[in-house]
Amino acid sequence: MKPTFSKIFLFFLLCTFSFQLSAQQNENAKPWVFWYWVQAGVSKKGITADLEAMKSNGIGGAYLMTIKGGKSSNPSLYEKPVEQLTPEWWEMVKFAMDEAKRLDLKLGMHVSDGFALAGGPWITPELSMQKVVSSKITVNASNTKIKLPQPEIKENYYKDIAVYAYPSPIGTNQSTQTIIPKITTSNGADASGLIKPGNKQNFGSNEPLYIQYEFEKPFTCRTIKIKISGNNYQAQRLKIEVSNDGKNFRSIGRLEPPRHGWQDTDQDVTHSIVPTTAKFFRFVYDKTGSEPGAEDLDAAKWKPSLKLVNLELFAEAQINQFEGKNGSVWRISKRTTTEQLPSNLCVPLNKIINLTGKLKADGSLDWKAPAGNWTILRVGQTSTGHTNATGGGGIGLESDKFNPAAVKLQFNKWYGEALKHGGPEIASKVLSVFHVDSWECGSQNWSSNFKAEFLKRRGYDLTPYLPIMTGLPVQSASVSESFLYDVRKTISELVVDKFYKTLAALAKEKGVTFTAESIAPTMMSDGLLHYKTVDVPMGEFWLNSPTHDKPNDMLDAISGAHIYGKNIIQAEAFTTVRMDWNESPMNMKTLQDRNYALGINKLSYHVFTHNPWMDRKPGMTLDGVGLYFQRDQTWWKASKAWVDYATRTQELLQQGKPVVDIAVFTGEELPRRSVLPDRLVSTLPGLFGADVVEAEKKRLANIGEPLRQIPAGVTHSANMADPENWVNPLRGYAYDSFNPDVLI
Repeated sequence: MKPTFSKIFLFFLLCTFSFQLSAQQNENAKPWVFWYWVQAGVSKKGITADLEAMKSNGIGGAYLMTIKGGKSSNPSLYEKPVEQLTPEWWEMVKFAMDEAKRLDLKLGMHVSDGFALAGGPWITPELSMQKVVSSKITVNASNTKIKLPQPEIKENYYKDIAVYAYPSPIGTNQSTQTIIPKITTSNGADASGLIKPGNKQNFGSNEPLYIQYEFEKPFTCRTIKIKISGNNYQAQRLKIEVSNDGKNFRSIGRLEPPRHGWQDTDQDVTHSIVPTTAKFFRFVYDKTGSEPGAEDLDAAKWKPSLKLVNLELFAEAQINQFEGKNGSVWRISKRTTTEQLPSNLCVPLNKIINLTGKLKADGSLDWKAPAGNWTILRVGQTSTGHTNATGGGGIGLESDKFNPAAVKLQFNKWYGEALKHGGPEIASKVLSVFHVDSWECGSQNWSSNFKAEFLKRRGYDLTPYLPIMTGLPVQSASVSESFLYDVRKTISELVVDKFYKTLAALAKEKGVTFTAESIAPTMMSDGLLHYKTVDVPMGEFWLNSPTHDKPNDMLDAISGAHIYGKNIIQAEAFTTVRMDWNESPMNMKTLQDRNYALGINKLSYHVFTHNPWMDRKPGMTLDGVGLYFQRDQTWWKASKAWVDYATRTQELLQQGKPVVDIAVFTGEELPRRSVLPDRLVSTLPGLFGADVVEAEKKRLANIGEPLRQIPAGVTHSANMADPENWVNPLRGYAYDSFNPDVLI
């Protein structure tokens, strides 16, 4: 009898365990929604109606995220706005948790107010994202009193890092601001503002033209700095022609744009050219040969017109496109060559004098220059000035991503406060997910701990080389480029070790699941590495929005999940730049299935906007951004079958394991991310096949620079890579990207 009883008891336990496991799998399989509370428009009746609608349609949970405040519109959209962080708002959050518990729904919350990225009013300038800034002045032995110019200050915050003196390089103080050229254009337009400091007037054209700089005497140009008021691809690919008589011109090449993301306006672009002496410099705009645009060449997606604010020429050499190489913005550029930067144009390391101890509090320098001309370089740090701009009552400076104390403060003041207001029982049963959304707050390249972290990680003191971060070539092109690579490598490690790992530890301490979206192409980074720290990687795909779609985000999350062993891979799904109000499951299922085939296995629909009104339809929306997937959608109740399909599919996919045939190395350059299939055509032409090879060649040629409108009113390049054409690119073979981290 005892053996029989034991077998029955064991069978009962196995059945119970199997049932619990199946139930858990089913809960994980249910899709979620992004539940946006917009412009402080919140009501308890609306909360209950929203959550009951989610429950009735089979939604498993919601990311409760607040967007903008009541003052975003005048008058406020909602008659009684409930501003973030007020007692009334916390009461609404607590009510939402209670209702979610009643309905057996889960909630997640973001790391801050808004969706980008991690800031708030508690972040002081000293705790905000930091960047390196500098100023310089030329002196000689006759200067008895030296007052250093103040480098850029943001948020009324600045700290000196170091002061250096070095023999003034060839070409110092020779530029189009000190040697004024005559400026003319082929179409007769006034372009004189292009060399004026502080100019804000755009010079632009839709038709081919040239801008001509005529000097009285031959001018030697080594560096060209382009300033634009927004993203503009054509301004960074001007063809350069030179002449000594104004009649016979020769081409010296074309400027080459850095690869860049959509958030690329924090810095200008400095182009290093082979030193060229001439009286006439022509900058020719002609869109012929333009690339069709991509996630890493975002400005090329748009209409190929020319717009720029400044076009300055310098006789002093600088490191080619150093603004991205020093990590202050996400860019990928070619290394500076010795032709562009011969050794005689670089400052010898042993000629640089550290004068940091000579700097007085008032900015004056207690130092007498030796014979000759000397450049004094003042290097400091300030805030990047970025905020969680999509927030409302909780808006503030972005936290320093290299400072664990700042990161912890941000967590505690927003998500931690939500846990406190919910109480222990609610926190464990309802508010079970902590989320970091897509990175939309630029990059940073400094923090008070950066120098110490660099020494620990790279094995040498950066102090002698710090001037390189300002664009100054030191020792040689190779030495300068190698140091800047070490800077980028340190940045890529710190953003993971100090930001994501800190948040992961805090999430674990609170017993909640940590989800995160992509970090690229805005923060200088390894686009896969941060997924090592999260429980659920997340990508993002867009509906009917080619200019905003993010196939690279998707592959980052998928490859990141695979190489780091994460089972559930989520996607922010069906984000739409402009709703046409014709969206329905019928025209979205194919897109959904395509992304399942890529490797995701859980959807989070974007967006379920909270509707505070019970008598208005469609009610609150996220301006024109969709998908409009909420209780007042005309096909909402009918969409339960669509949601059920997602749940069944996701439950099956989550029980599978990825089978991958080919591993694609992302390389060692930084920034880096997963490799898109169109980038592999030249490497694996046999697998892609002759038709694909020929089609890709034609697409990249972009002959005629054709444009299209999708959706209506959004004009862009027609030859951007379309994810629809890359569903099964390797004809049965699957691949994942992997980074250097997995080789260690």
